Amino acid sequence: MRDNNVDQALKALKKKMQREGVFREMKLRRNFEKPSERKAREKAEAVRRARKLERKRLEREGF
Repeated sequence: MRDNNVDQALKALKKKMQREGVFREMKLRRNFEKPSERKAREKAEAVRRARKLERKRLEREGF
């Protein structure tokens, strides 16, 4: 914390937590998620990630 600037320190902490997925994890853990639902969610997330990476790759290559 520089110069006792609490707002700046809080902003930096929130940014780090966001990057690490802490807020998302807290939201997911609020309610119980059945193992089958968890697998389906994780699979859908993986598909979204793969599509996004492919889009970005094609964009970089100029297609």
